[in-house]
Amino acid sequence: MPQKKILCASHGTSGARAAETAALDICSPGDALHHLLVVPDFWKGMMGDDWLNNAVSRDRYGKYVEGQLDAEAAEVVERLGRASTEQGIGFSHEIHLGKPTDCLIETSHRDNYDLVVIGSTRPKGVDGFRSRMNLESLVRKLGTPMLIVPHPQG
Repeated sequence: MPQKKILCASHGTSGARAAETAALDICSPGDALHHLLVVPDFWKGMMGDDWLNNAVSRDRYGKYVEGQLDAEAAEVVERLGRASTEQGIGFSHEIHLGKPTDCLIETSHRDNYDLVVIGSTRPKGVDGFRSRMNLESLVRKLGTPMLIVPHPQG
């Protein structure tokens, strides 16, 4: 039986973790899971300029935010990598800063994936940032079958 290559876009939220679980469930030992984590580009502007009034404070705050994002990303990658390894699934990953939809399309075009797995939009009333995928753009440009996993609280 040929190996499957699955691309899973996840950033560690509860909806994204549902996508991770579905991707792992689809994979069999010997298959390959590629994890894409996109840090939405709105974080580039999070410098707190309205309350940080000097360059040193802005630089320190910027490094703090960057460190927090790096730590959170590393935790997601490590968790999914460990789960993949435990199931005998090949694992690779990449992290990008940008627009989630554009990064997913670009990543999917670089290799021949059998399936792209993403989480669904967060339901109203569930806290968190809404870094949404543009589904219309994905459907037009992806060129790979896509599974949208329902949010666990939806």
